[in-house]
Amino acid sequence: MKLHAIQTGTVIIRPNQRQGKGTGLMRLINTFSDRHWTEPLPIYAWVIEHPEGVILIDTGETAQATMNGYFPAWHPYFKNVSMQITPEQEIGPQLQAIGIHPNDVRWVILTHLHTDHAGGLHHFPKSEILVMRRAFELASGFAGQTRGFLPHRFPSWFAPKLIDLAPVPFGIFPETHKLTNAGDVHIIPTPGHTDTHVSVVLQDSDLTFFFAGDASYTQQLMLDQQIDGVAFNELEARQTLSRISQFTQSTPTVYLPTHDPESVTRLINKNVVTIERSVSG
Repeated sequence: MKLHAIQTGTVIIRPNQRQGKGTGLMRLINTFSDRHWTEPLPIYAWVIEHPEGVILIDTGETAQATMNGYFPAWHPYFKNVSMQITPEQEIGPQLQAIGIHPNDVRWVILTHLHTDHAGGLHHFPKSEILVMRRAFELASGFAGQTRGFLPHRFPSWFAPKLIDLAPVPFGIFPETHKLTNAGDVHIIPTPGHTDTHVSVVLQDSDLTFFFAGDASYTQQLMLDQQIDGVAFNELEARQTLSRISQFTQSTPTVYLPTHDPESVTRLINKNVVTIERSVSG
């Protein structure tokens, strides 16, 4: 199998979003009141050239996100985020540059429906798009907009395959959705950043590749058990990071968050999570 990291532009956010400060409501207030910015963070989408078909994990951002009026002016969150992406950086052109036509993508798996993970959906009208049922419900309509999603920007044809996780454990994770007949690709629950957030796990020979979405913004934050500044359910978010940490210590795992600048290096070199990495950073 071949694995590819495709960077669809960059995003800058508030440092207090990347690593939350405080507890309860104060953590969200500290995020929205932060006046500093991070450095530009990558927005990765991930491609698995699998024998059963090409799998895409998240679609990255759309260049339209740089246009005035794309984000709801009334929503306070969108004053705390800024995207930089050009049309040629979108997922469709970049896939074609590596010899994969978007129509050849069999499955698109969305870890969650925030725009920097779902903005490139319009490139995949022929693919089966998998979304958690509850995630789609929470992102829909005006109520979805109040939660920070942009359902009015989804393609008009968007009708994803809605999935529920089965009560079949995958390691320390209590539920899973097995995608492939080979049983080597699983969707697992990693709630925190959103209440219905999922991650994707690929088992390839003696290595596991953990496509983490926004379960944490970096590997180090996962190892340090530092939740982000927008997770509503703090207890659930901490439980997720604890489970991921335990999983990576029991299974040789390459951990790949969407916005971690070191993710590509880890993918290329197949650098697994170690306790020493937690200490040394």
